[in-house]
Amino acid sequence: MSAKRRDIAGSKPRQRLYLVTPAVGDHALIVGELERALDAGDIAAVLLRLADDGERSLIERTKHIAAVVQPRNIALVVDNRPDIVAHAGADGAHLTGVAKLAAALALLKPERIAGAGGLRSRHDAMLAGEAGADYVMFGEPDRSGRRTSFEELQERLTWWAELFEIPCVAYAAGKDEMTPLVRTGADFIALGDWIWSAPEGAAKAVTAAAASLDEAMT
Repeated sequence: MSAKRRDIAGSKPRQRLYLVTPAVGDHALIVGELERALDAGDIAAVLLRLADDGERSLIERTKHIAAVVQPRNIALVVDNRPDIVAHAGADGAHLTGVAKLAAALALLKPERIAGAGGLRSRHDAMLAGEAGADYVMFGEPDRSGRRTSFEELQERLTWWAELFEIPCVAYAAGKDEMTPLVRTGADFIALGDWIWSAPEGAAKAVTAAAASLDEAMT
């Protein structure tokens, strides 16, 4: 994989973390905490969620976040906005559903990452892989906050990790999910909203998640 696309689109010998931001409005409100979180664990990529705004504002916001993320050799992937990726200098986009993935490929490939989430069945996941996804994510909540059962999530991750070369990302909804998700063989463990709402702060929460990952791998 090229340096531009970084590690999230290529297989790695050890499992790593994938950090998901809250919906970022004013970038200045998260930059400091983001920097500390990025330095607290072995993070392969950041999924940047953006609060709604005009295209120019979204591009500028993404550039500011990229300036924090990319110098650490961490990939910056923008949530469902493939149209701004090139203008903002991001490394790729994360698309929800096979249709959005397919529609975005011409904007992203071959230089940038095209990740797929919102895959509600094995069939969806295989379609995403066949379409050209660089990774697939399982377990993230939908817009209403619903997600598949944890048992089904474990089963799907194990199935994918055993049969397919395309990396898979397991979305952990809390620290207690870290160990069982690592043991499925998922290539990356995504850390979502619970990291940012942790009373001890995001950096310490990432440190604890990284420790759980290391313990589960031994």
